[in-house]
Amino acid sequence: MAVTSGLSHSGMSDSGMTLNERLFNARLLDDWDSAIGARDRERALQILGDVGLEAPSAAQTVEAILRDPSKYGFPSP
Repeated sequence: MAVTSGLSHSGMSDSGMTLNERLFNARLLDDWDSAIGARDRERALQILGDVGLEAPSAAQTVEAILRDPSKYGFPSP
């Protein structure tokens, strides 16, 4: 489920939520984990956009995670 207008499926504002909280509330956490595990940059960017991250922030986040996945709790490729 994509998040629009800053509200999660529960009606809570995304302001002040961590990225993981946003992904969980949007029911996209498993999709996010799969995209990162597959090193699918485009899908990861789409998911972050769905939870309200602006494109520059999303790109920076994805690049950092793909550069060193183990630093963020993901298995190394």
